[in-house]
Amino acid sequence: MAFTEDPGKPRNWAERIQLIQGRVYERLFHNFVWRSVFRSGYPSNPRNQMLVVATNVFLHLHPTRIHRTHVKITHTYCLGGLTFFMFIVLTVTGVLLMFYYVPSTDRAYQDVAALETNVRFGLLMRNLHRWTAHAMVILVFLHMMRVFYTGAYKPPREFNWVVGVTLLLLTLLMSFTGYLLPWDQLAIWAITVGHGIGGSAPYFGDETQLILFGGYEIGQNALIRFYTLHVLALPLIAAIMMAVHFWRIRRDGGMARPL
Repeated sequence: MAFTEDPGKPRNWAERIQLIQGRVYERLFHNFVWRSVFRSGYPSNPRNQMLVVATNVFLHLHPTRIHRTHVKITHTYCLGGLTFFMFIVLTVTGVLLMFYYVPSTDRAYQDVAALETNVRFGLLMRNLHRWTAHAMVILVFLHMMRVFYTGAYKPPREFNWVVGVTLLLLTLLMSFTGYLLPWDQLAIWAITVGHGIGGSAPYFGDETQLILFGGYEIGQNALIRFYTLHVLALPLIAAIMMAVHFWRIRRDGGMARPL
């Protein structure tokens, strides 16, 4: 008498565990809630992995596939990613510093001094913001050098090179506008030099001083203008330009390979 096995029935514990895992997978990733949020399915195969990157609001800025040389440290030295990380650190520490700072010529210096002495971890927070700003300027400059010497600015990436130069200028402006905020002697005299440079511009020197510094002397108008530019206008423009920069990297075929 011959016996036939049920094809749907597990024959051992390994098959039982595999069957349970399959049922759990189906319940977790093949339900209405998951499908309503993630349209591409669970990234368990190369196709779904590419769809996850292409359809995600954040991941779509990066290419779905890259060349193996792009993941080598000696190719990019991670300078672009490190620069973006510095921007994130500056954003977080800058928001924390705003809780203890008032852009007033009567209080700015006292607020900074109180932050360093009376606020717990205040000195660490301010120094982290300051040294991260210096590091971002250096990293942006090194990143531009790397792009230039590897020829990554050539067609079809010439527009992204212009975006990168714009980001370099925005980084320098953010560093310059933040220099006045402590309202100490070093900051005031440094901005006084910038005030004189703006006033010496041909044909529009006086207008430049009035627009950027709010007058012909360094005072409350200059402080409030620099504070607004430093915490709102310049970071917002820089964030938008960074998004365009990342998007263009993908549209231009990914990062350029070494020469």
